[in-house]
Amino acid sequence: MFKTNRYLVASCGVILHLMLGSTYAWSVYRNPIMEQTSWSQSAVAFTFSLAIFCLGMSAAFMGRLVEALGPRLTGSLSAFLYAGGTILSGYAIAHHELWLLYLGYGILGGIGLGAGYITPVSTIIKWFPDKRGLATGMAIMGFGFASLLTSPIAQFLIEKVQVVNTFYILGVAYFLVMIVVAQFIKRPSAEEQALLTTMSKDSKKADLSKGIKANQALKKPEFYLLWVIFFINIACGLGLISVIAPMAQDLSGMSVAASAVIVGFMGIFNGFGRLAWAALSDYIGRPWTFVTLLVVNISMTSSLIFFHQSWVFVTAMALLMTCYGAGFSLIPPYLSDLFGAKELAALHGYMLTAWGMAALAGPMLLSFTYEKFGSYTWTLIIFAACYIFALLLMLILRRRPLLND
Repeated sequence: MFKTNRYLVASCGVILHLMLGSTYAWSVYRNPIMEQTSWSQSAVAFTFSLAIFCLGMSAAFMGRLVEALGPRLTGSLSAFLYAGGTILSGYAIAHHELWLLYLGYGILGGIGLGAGYITPVSTIIKWFPDKRGLATGMAIMGFGFASLLTSPIAQFLIEKVQVVNTFYILGVAYFLVMIVVAQFIKRPSAEEQALLTTMSKDSKKADLSKGIKANQALKKPEFYLLWVIFFINIACGLGLISVIAPMAQDLSGMSVAASAVIVGFMGIFNGFGRLAWAALSDYIGRPWTFVTLLVVNISMTSSLIFFHQSWVFVTAMALLMTCYGAGFSLIPPYLSDLFGAKELAALHGYMLTAWGMAALAGPMLLSFTYEKFGSYTWTLIIFAACYIFALLLMLILRRRPLLND
């Protein structure tokens, strides 16, 4: 019998990611911060990019900490850093100190995001070895859906107590919830892991105790093929996310109000895609799921180039958002397929450096192409070409043997 309820572990992982994913609601704070401080739009917007960059970069060594010290400690560390960074952000706004905002929300908060994001994923996979895609999708789904929860709460608080106090209140709330749920995120014992393997339909595939070390995986071309594919999917997805509203107005003639609704609506598909695509991968395999995902990306990006009806825009963007979210949930089980789960947290951390780089590259590429050509059409053509390149890499990777066999 299990000493730990694995569904409790999974639920706590989802809740932890719900708190961390609130960072996707950053746009709610932008205008109130600008009104309070007179900082420029670009200065405020950079805070979010810095946070995601620090998330990706810190995950590389935070994955090592999960392996060495366990998920409880890294989850607790995340609570202190992310909540503390949020509270410091309120202080920075109150005192008009932009560098403190970058330090609080961008650097401390970003490192907290990296520590918390990496904490539950590899742990939950070990509790559900025969359903790795579904397990990862469950954990990461919370991160995608979080903005739907946080945005209305933050908007309500800003109207009632203004933006500074909103950061204080949310910071305390994040800490209390995260520090509690982190205590329930634990790895299965050796006895529990053996029992989980025995219970699985395919005990060989479900054995997560085998595999190569993370440093060995870094010497394999398969890791870098997957890194580039992940980078392209996230860079293009983040670029599109950053301009959903103006792109809806420019390409399909939507009103400002309607385009704002679409932005919130897309959060549903961002979250849902993380679970749906990951669950599908348990049945058709990670390689074919990625191939299908990239074909959808190419098709939907191309449709935005040639068809400008509002229903086409909404449909295409919704599917693109599912594909963007799916990349996050497909990567951990794919890594375990390729290299085993012996040091999955460390490997996942190394892979998330692609997210940090993409957070800068995607929006910058979009801004550059739009300024140069004055239209989103050329941006979409370049993104489609990037997706085609990623598809070619995936077809190469699909033919490579699994290194942990």
